[in-house]
Amino acid sequence: MDTAFIVTAFVLGFFVKQIGLPPLVGFLAGGFVLNALGYTVSELLYQLSDIGIILLLFSIGLKVQIKKLLQPQVWGTASLHMGITVVVFGAVVYALSLAGYSYFSQLTLSTSLLFAFALSFSSTVFAVKMLEEKAEMASNHGRLAIGILIMQDFFAVIFITFSSGKVPSPLALGLVALFFLKKPLGIILDKSGHGELLVLLACILPIAGASVFEYVGLKPDLGALILGMIFAGHPKTDELAKAMFGFKDLFLVGFFLTIGMADLPNIQMLKVAGLLVLFVPLKVILFYLLLTRYRLRARTSLITSLNLANYSEFGLIVGALGVSQGWLGSEWLVIIAVAVSISMIVASPVGTMAPAMYERWNGFLKKFETAKRMAGEEVIDIGSATIAVLGMGRVGLGAYQHLEEQYGKRVVGLDFDEQRAAKHRTAGRRVVFGDAGDYDFWQRGISRPEQMQLVLLTMSHVANLKAAKRLQSVHHEIVVAAAAHYEDEVEQLKDAGVDHVFNIFGEAGAGLADHVCELQGMPAGEKR
Repeated sequence: MDTAFIVTAFVLGFFVKQIGLPPLVGFLAGGFVLNALGYTVSELLYQLSDIGIILLLFSIGLKVQIKKLLQPQVWGTASLHMGITVVVFGAVVYALSLAGYSYFSQLTLSTSLLFAFALSFSSTVFAVKMLEEKAEMASNHGRLAIGILIMQDFFAVIFITFSSGKVPSPLALGLVALFFLKKPLGIILDKSGHGELLVLLACILPIAGASVFEYVGLKPDLGALILGMIFAGHPKTDELAKAMFGFKDLFLVGFFLTIGMADLPNIQMLKVAGLLVLFVPLKVILFYLLLTRYRLRARTSLITSLNLANYSEFGLIVGALGVSQGWLGSEWLVIIAVAVSISMIVASPVGTMAPAMYERWNGFLKKFETAKRMAGEEVIDIGSATIAVLGMGRVGLGAYQHLEEQYGKRVVGLDFDEQRAAKHRTAGRRVVFGDAGDYDFWQRGISRPEQMQLVLLTMSHVANLKAAKRLQSVHHEIVVAAAAHYEDEVEQLKDAGVDHVFNIFGEAGAGLADHVCELQGMPAGEKR
């Protein structure tokens, strides 16, 4: 890869991060800049991009539960949204064709519907990156968005398989055997330790899954996703995902650069692409209406919808297929690429502002809620608890157990990972499922928030900041303590209104020293 690619990606990614936007917006912009400077996409960049997507889909699969995909609010929303979009958007595109507007004049009714289908998808890569940036992958709206995106990906794979005329090899039936490999591969995973072998395995598994699916005539990305789903629920799933985290992010830089470097559009192409981007808000509104009909709260529906407020790289794939089959002109690939890029750039700040948008318009948005709530969206009852531990990972669990020994039932744990919360309840702990950064959480999400005296924040730094700001705005009298990993995080949390902040690594070292001195019976005066 040319050094200019790396430098451009870093400079623009660094710049947009300083103004509060995710670096991926800078990477997209970097693609446009490199394109304008005359650079073209190299084969190496395409390969890195493909590997990044494979690793990403594998990591998504690790967090997917089949039963979640089968929930009506997931498959129902994905199916209805795609069907309505294809019919309505297709009719609008065909009307533009009949009117003879620009490049639309070349489209027939069937190609108008194909074009609408290409733009009905939302980007899995973009949504996951945004959710990771905001530490919301395990949240209710995060899981819901991912589920809808996976269903869309399945629809795309089915379409590409049948419309390309390539029938999968009969060997594809043998892929069922992958499910029988879960146990032996799990043993290998257990015995790989926690170092470089685990990192290598984290790269080998998704690439192997992609290669096997490609060999039998299926889309390689689907292979990585399904292999990840096979490993979902394994005790080392989280560790495996973290092992590939850096590689995945590095390779995905290549993906965002290639989107921006697709081709140089002319003025007319930019106008058409801009017109297509105007349809994105309609996609969001349709998602919102469908999700609220499935008994989701207004906030969950809004944030989920905004996570899907973009066009997808699958639009380019479907468009490329249309060009290869002679259904679309080659100029449409450039137009779709520009529309995808612009939609992602616009969606990034909009997604970041989603909580603020809900706070401002929640009165209007709640008018679309149904009277009955689906499981996980109802009001939380904390009983007599006066102390809450937000985030029941390793640090949160340790804090919860220590506090429970002293205060008993006055302690409650909260986590926005529904599966983790359920595991803790099975183990006999008082842990409820909820999102502490939710606008409604401290106002009506908890039945008696006024009784809370102490809150411990042990989530990711982004989630801790969000919860701290929410507490400061609605219940500033509650004493708040938080865990941090770095010194700059300590200052940010204090600025957000946290009363006590503890650097985990520093406190762990001090705790270890005190513990050893106590075991050795060293008097306080001998401690140095």
